[in-house]
Amino acid sequence: MARGLRNTASDAATRAGLAFAAGIAGGVGTLCFSYAGLMLLERKMDPEAAWAIVGGLYAAAGGGLYFAATRRRRG
Repeated sequence: MARGLRNTASDAATRAGLAFAAGIAGGVGTLCFSYAGLMLLERKMDPEAAWAIVGGLYAAAGGGLYFAATRRRRG
């Protein structure tokens, strides 16, 4: 029984570490994507408009993820 408990704890620690690493990788990827998008947009328009477009993109993505998460929970 103790061996099973140790294996379960080890699996949980591994999953937590992988989830943390995935979160860090996602954050870095998001920052890189934002920076690249801003650099491309600022070449064609003023910086305020570029920030507004990138912010609108993330707002739309957040809204879509929110609705997908609530729809999944309901049914």
